[in-house]
Amino acid sequence: MIGRRHHTIIDAREPRACAEFWSAILGDPVTYDDGDFVVVAPDTETSGLAFQCSPDHVAPTWPDPAVPQQIHFDVMVEDPAEAGVEVLALGAVRLQGNVYADPAGHPFCLIRRPRWAPPIDAAVRHRPSATTHAG
Repeated sequence: MIGRRHHTIIDAREPRACAEFWSAILGDPVTYDDGDFVVVAPDTETSGLAFQCSPDHVAPTWPDPAVPQQIHFDVMVEDPAEAGVEVLALGAVRLQGNVYADPAGHPFCLIRRPRWAPPIDAAVRHRPSATTHAG
């Protein structure tokens, strides 16, 4: 092993908005926020998603190939239809089927939890976010 993944870093014009969106979906708090760089992770010692300010970020236009997607996540859920209602309420945009876009336009898929995967804990799903501001 050469190294370990620290964070997956995603460009966004408004990193805080993206972090709050993904925090609500994944149930992980915002653990770092300096305004231009915001991290969502289970805790301050665990890898997570980071959103960095990119004023020139151009949102993907998937499925139109004019501006291709740069990244996408498959989010495992118990019920894709129910989860779809929830992500729309958080500000997602439905693209087609169970494919949505986050506030920066990055597509993500809601996939039904496979039988081999452990159940998604309802307590974890709805735990509140705790933001730690770094300054």
